[in-house]
Amino acid sequence: MRHLSAAIGLTVLLALPATALAEEGSATRDGKTLTVSKASDLAVDGESVRVRGSGYDRSKGIYVAFCVDNGEGKVPTPCGGGADTEGSSGNSVWISDLPPAYGAGLAQPYGDGGSFEVSIRVAAVLRADDPETEQDETVDCRTTRRAVVTRNDHTRSDDRSQDVVVPVSFASATAPAASRGGSAARQPVPTGST
Repeated sequence: MRHLSAAIGLTVLLALPATALAEEGSATRDGKTLTVSKASDLAVDGESVRVRGSGYDRSKGIYVAFCVDNGEGKVPTPCGGGADTEGSSGNSVWISDLPPAYGAGLAQPYGDGGSFEVSIRVAAVLRADDPETEQDETVDCRTTRRAVVTRNDHTRSDDRSQDVVVPVSFASATAPAASRGGSAARQPVPTGST
């Protein structure tokens, strides 16, 4: 009977979709928590991940985006898709309770307690307009530090107070550097054959 129970348990486990087994990633900084539904073994050609946050300062707008992680205290950039002026690319989301007039209908408001839940698309090849260099860039995210991040929006671009970074890795990639911005609840771990 014990073998039958073990076989049934294994069958149920194998029947679960891969996303049910995915490791989420999370980081906390100064009371702000950012959680990504899947942070490791992401599909190289891209997939959507759910991103949840809480504890953010509602008086400051943020971007939720997939970016190159340039290190502590530096702007995470470039970010996938560049500036999404229509809110339709799926590469980033603007969260703000007080957007400028041109952002009405584009920015999504925070939920209670400075919270949000959105989806963004991540892929191993990041194509972006870098606002620092004003150039189009293509970055292989299997060879650079990359992360799902929050950062203050363009109305406070020099303010790093809402930077929270959750490193992510793609299938067949090496593990990313440790998360910045506080203690990480879980670090993504590459999977595959050893």
